[in-house]
Amino acid sequence: MTILDSLQNCMIPGGPESPRVSGRLTRVVGLTLEAVGLRAAVGSICRIETVSGTMDAEVVGFAGDKIYLMPSEDLKGVVPGARVTPISSGSAIPYGMHLLGRVIDGIGQPIDGLGPLIKDRRENFTPQRMNPLARKPIKDPMDVGVRAINSVITVGKGQRMGLFAGSGVGKSVLLGMMTRGSAADVTVVGLIGERGREVKEFIEDILGQEGRARSVVVAAPADASPLMRLKGCETSLAIAEYFRDQGKDVLLLMDSLTRYAQAQREIALAIGEPPATKGYPPSVFARLPALVERAGNGSEKQGSITAFFTVLTEGDDLQDPIADSARAILDGHIVLSRALADSGHYPAIDVEKSISRVMPMVTSDEHMNMARAVKQCYSLYEQNRDLISIGAYQAGADPRIDRAIKMKPYIDSFLQQKMKEVIPYKDSVDGLKQLCQTLMQ
Repeated sequence: MTILDSLQNCMIPGGPESPRVSGRLTRVVGLTLEAVGLRAAVGSICRIETVSGTMDAEVVGFAGDKIYLMPSEDLKGVVPGARVTPISSGSAIPYGMHLLGRVIDGIGQPIDGLGPLIKDRRENFTPQRMNPLARKPIKDPMDVGVRAINSVITVGKGQRMGLFAGSGVGKSVLLGMMTRGSAADVTVVGLIGERGREVKEFIEDILGQEGRARSVVVAAPADASPLMRLKGCETSLAIAEYFRDQGKDVLLLMDSLTRYAQAQREIALAIGEPPATKGYPPSVFARLPALVERAGNGSEKQGSITAFFTVLTEGDDLQDPIADSARAILDGHIVLSRALADSGHYPAIDVEKSISRVMPMVTSDEHMNMARAVKQCYSLYEQNRDLISIGAYQAGADPRIDRAIKMKPYIDSFLQQKMKEVIPYKDSVDGLKQLCQTLMQ
């Protein structure tokens, strides 16, 4: 055997020239499989022979000669010594315009019953890390069709916003409203870790036929494996990057970033990474900014990705480690209030706690002043709500509070919107002007 032959036999599987040396399973620990006898790069895909057929798994780590694998489906029929064969260096997503109107899983396989994706139109695309200096600045407002956001928490094209909410306060409905009312060319929706029932309801009832026609839905429900949930988020970003590179303005709705962090935590703990902050290993807080930074504006010849990442706040606690980390790396946050939802105020956006960091760059000074006046009036009422409710405040004691009491019903009416209603950006700003004229009277 020549030296060249020896080197080729030691190559990592997955390349066009590398031999696919098989190994065998030695151990199953929770959701993780251990294999020996093969060399495979982290992120590559291996095929495992089981008594019930074959099963694919991804290499998520190694220790010495042991390879750690995470399957993309339930562990069924796995036996000791099962054969493990590397089959590719990574998953292949079927990029292309034919994705519009389709529902796929975390690794790009269709689950909508509309037949296979068109393989002969599959395009080669590898997402590239973008130089921050090559990105276009955020200068233009993004119309999302929701009056409260368009007027008071204006979002710019290429901005990355967080949608902070507990369970059952209407975040999925708000995402559907933005999908139908957005001015974006393409919408990519990632439903990660949601209940299976909610996935179908979101697609059929909230998204609707009109919204679905220009959307791609990536679904990895709660019963999917941690790897599938993790891949679901990354697949959503990759598809959004593809359309951005085609010059499209993309609206990315990711529900939720918390499920992504929890999936990474499950995988990291399974391969032995020690927990750090409230049970989350360090790799979770390293992967969050890496995922979020993939959204945003492209270069001058590319389009944009305006992203909304929902963040679940356990017990409505905004100091949750994932919520706190997300708030630091995003360009603003919209907080949904349970108190508003309980009172029938929808969308339940708490404008007092919400902020858009790029709003000054995409709106006029007049618009900023009007939004600030409305938020100040709303906040003043909330600060004195208890005094007003029990009758301890006497009219005339403070003209500002008197004005806030008078304007509260008008502001509440302005911030509310029906689920099927779409209010364009211009109409939202005009409504804000009328509200401010009433405020100044």
